Amino acid sequence: MGNDNFNKSKYMTTKAERKEADFYERADNLLKRKAYKEAAKNYLNAILISRDDAKSYFGLGMCCKNTKNYAKAIKYLDKAAQIDENYFEAYYELGICHLLEGIPCGAIKNFVRAVQVNPDNPDAILQLGISHETCEEYDMALMIYQKLIENSPEYKKAYEHKSALLMKLNRYREASLVLNELIKRNPSDTEAFAGIGVCFDKLGKRVEAQRYYRKFLQKNPLSPQAQFIKSRLEKLKSISSACVKKFSIV
Repeated sequence: MGNDNFNKSKYMTTKAERKEADFYERADNLLKRKAYKEAAKNYLNAILISRDDAKSYFGLGMCCKNTKNYAKAIKYLDKAAQIDENYFEAYYELGICHLLEGIPCGAIKNFVRAVQVNPDNPDAILQLGISHETCEEYDMALMIYQKLIENSPEYKKAYEHKSALLMKLNRYREASLVLNELIKRNPSDTEAFAGIGVCFDKLGKRVEAQRYYRKFLQKNPLSPQAQFIKSRLEKLKSISSACVKKFSIV
């Protein structure tokens, strides 16, 4: 005989919950189709039914981010993170929106939290480094990029950002070593040849610069950088020829 005290409501979805789920699903599909205004309306309708729906606040924040309303995006994404303190995507997108809004200190705070929630995500670690770099905390940024290289040696962006920052700081020799390491790890990444060529060029090592410029052009003849590299290579060749003529014995 059945239990007369059995509470069916515990195992049944309420009408309000079904309606909220419908609004959320519709909003998500609209967001994927980049119909941000309509998606935002549906996320708001879902929130009106349930004020504790972190996913709807997150979706609403993403609608604002994609329409470049970063202040509002920060507001809604922060609400999502408050509801779910382990919401990695909310902290990550909060960091991105703070960077886009020109608030790197706020970005650092949220990327730190994102890394705490998911310490194995290289994108979050990279963005933390970028945030410190934006604050002109270059030593910290370099340390983060290096740690990322050590922990995720196949992660190309870590090498690119570390070498770019070193070049910005006129540390061309170090930058060339980072790019060489990238090529060793990923021989197909021939774009790095251009960066090494620039490093040697800046160091006044014309022969080495020409060698790497040629390697780059052989591998990437249709690259957007190709015309600049060709022009620079011709300039270096003309300088070398002028030097030969100047010191040749007549």
